[in-house]
This record gives sequence, C-alpha cells and structure tokens, in this order.
Amino acid sequence: MTSQPPPTSPEIQLVDLEKRFREVRAVDGVSLEIHTGEFFSLLGPSGCGKTTTLRMIGGFELPTGGRILLRGRDVTDAPPDKRPVNMVFQNYALFPHLDVGDNVAFGLKRRSVSKPEIARRVGAALELVNLTGYERRKPNQLSGGQQQRVALARALVNEPDVLLLDEPLGALDLKLRRRLQLELKRIQAEVGITFVYVTHDQEEALTMSDRIAVMHAGRVEQLGTPEELYERPTSRFVADFIGTTNLLHGEILGQAGGATDVRLDSGEVCRIRAGAGLVGDVIDVSLRPESIRLCSTASSGDEDTTDRAASPSPPTTAGWAIHGTIEQAAYLGAAVQYQVRSRGGLALTALAPRTEARRSVGDPVALSWLPDEALVLGDRAAVVEET
Repeated sequence: MTSQPPPTSPEIQLVDLEKRFREVRAVDGVSLEIHTGEFFSLLGPSGCGKTTTLRMIGGFELPTGGRILLRGRDVTDAPPDKRPVNMVFQNYALFPHLDVGDNVAFGLKRRSVSKPEIARRVGAALELVNLTGYERRKPNQLSGGQQQRVALARALVNEPDVLLLDEPLGALDLKLRRRLQLELKRIQAEVGITFVYVTHDQEEALTMSDRIAVMHAGRVEQLGTPEELYERPTSRFVADFIGTTNLLHGEILGQAGGATDVRLDSGEVCRIRAGAGLVGDVIDVSLRPESIRLCSTASSGDEDTTDRAASPSPPTTAGWAIHGTIEQAAYLGAAVQYQVRSRGGLALTALAPRTEARRSVGDPVALSWLPDEALVLGDRAAVVEET
C-alpha cells in the first residue's frame, strides 16, 4: 500500500527543472514549490520559459533534467492522463461540432462516468462559470469570453487537483479580460484547487495571484507576493517588468542628514535611504513614479514653490532636488503621468494625482522623494535588508 505524503507536502514541487531544445535552454534549473489551494502565476516576457514550465507540469513536454513532484509523487515521466491536472489553453480548444454541454462532458464520457453523474457535474460546472442554460449552444454561437468559460468548465468538471492555465485571457479585449480576471479569482476561491497561471501581463498577475514567479531567460528571477515584487524587487529586470519604474545608476558619495547621497550618471545628486552602501559603491536604484514629488519652480530654478502644502514629504531643497522640464504629460484618469528631462539629461517618469494643478509641457519643475522610497537593487539590496 502506497503511503500518503504528509499534509505539509507542497501541491507541486519543481526540482532543478530543465528543458533544452537542441542548443536552446528554454528552462534552466527552475526550483520552486506551489502550495495547495494557491493561485500561483508564472510571469515573464515571451521566450522566458514560463509556458514550457507549465507544459512540463502538465506532462505535455518531458524535462531534459530535474524532477516534478505532485503531492510528493514523482510524475516527471508520467503522461498527462496519469497526472491529476487539467489544462486550459489560450485558443479554447473547443470541439466545434459539439454543443456546450457535450464539450464540458467530453472528459467524463471518456472515463465512462454514469449519465446522471455527468448531468449533475456538467450542470454544476456551467453554474460555476455563469453559463447555466447554454448547454445546447454551439461554440460559434458564443462570444470569446463565453468560449473561454466553457473551456474552464470543461477542465473543472474533471475535478483535478491542479488547474494549469496558459494565457487563457490573452485573446480577449481589455475590458473583458479585466472582468474575467475577477471571475477567475472568484472561481478559484470557490473550488479551492491549485491554479497555476501563465501570463506575460503583469497587471493580470498582480490582480489575481497569491504568489508570482517572475521568469527571465529560463530562470526564476524573483518569487514572492504581488506586494513584495512591486515594492521590493531584487533586480533591475523585476523592477522594470513589474509596473513602471525609474532605474537610476550612480555612485555613493556619503551620508548626509540621515540619508545616503548618490551622484547619478547625469551628474546630479539625489538622496536614498541611510546605510545603502559604502562611499564609492556603484549602485542601481528603483524609484516608482508615484513616489516622486513634483514641485513647480521659478524658470531660473533658484526658487521652489510647492503645490502640496499638506504633504508629509520633506520640503524640496536645492541641495538635492533634481531640476528639470516637463517633456510630456499624459492624462490617465485617476492620475497624470509626466515625463521630465533633468538639466543633466536624465529622463524621469512621475505620477501625480489628477486633483493637483495640471502642469504643461515646457514647465520647469523640481523632483524629490522620501529617501526610503528609493530601493537599492541587486546584491547590495540584500546586504541592506540584512542590516
């Protein structure tokens, strides 16, 4: 009798997983654990290895090296039908000659499930995806969003331990995609099974996921919650890929006023948090646009006036403020995004609430931020966290 894995076993465990296609290493030593009942996303640009990783979990690709464990059982070489997983594809993969009910029931009929049980489970699956009453419709009578719901119901009706989703919303328009993101999260919470979701859309991953593995060049660049990845990226790639950020590069000059002074490549000096490194260290810094405080200045740049009298931010001072000119202004609804060119030639993106006085192209401004909002990236960031 086979012993059951302990309750603490992860739902999915990847150990040094590799996949090569001739000379190309698509997946390069990926190791991670996915918890039971977790909405887990593999996020990254095209060609980063996320879909290949998903297909190996599902058994549609065999690894070149490493192991795949499902609830403690090694399934590295097992075929797809011997794994307790189902997969939802971007192109829906519905049978056009079958109606909705028969599409959803397809897997159950192949397993010779009784007709009453098929009817019960198909009805429950369609209710879960809000398609009750659509049983007799053909796929070509449905919208793209409805077809994707049918594909989801067809996967869920088999009651898998794990549902694998390969960019299932990629073919839908933006408004429908955002609505279905919330629906997918609701469905996952209701059924309580593990979802492994592949996407290149960082907003999609942030919206739905409990944890995210950001992949780059076949490796996991960083693993964490949406908050951790956005607020504490550990590399330039993650900082730039998750949301919008300003990537700054410079040399530490020393400590001043409880912060660290950094001379940027543009020649200008800014301040970041204290203890960011030693004098002479060259560092990379991530600064989110919403962290930047924009202040109007006199055209000469010698006098600053602020539009945020009630702001908790420290007053801008000529000692470390970066002065520049607005090159672009884009209204985004809840906020206005400004592209600023500093006197030293540095390009910075700042985000201001739409309730603030609007600035125009050509306006002179000064930029500052709370030192703790500027995050040091890379190995130096790890040292700072430890201290």
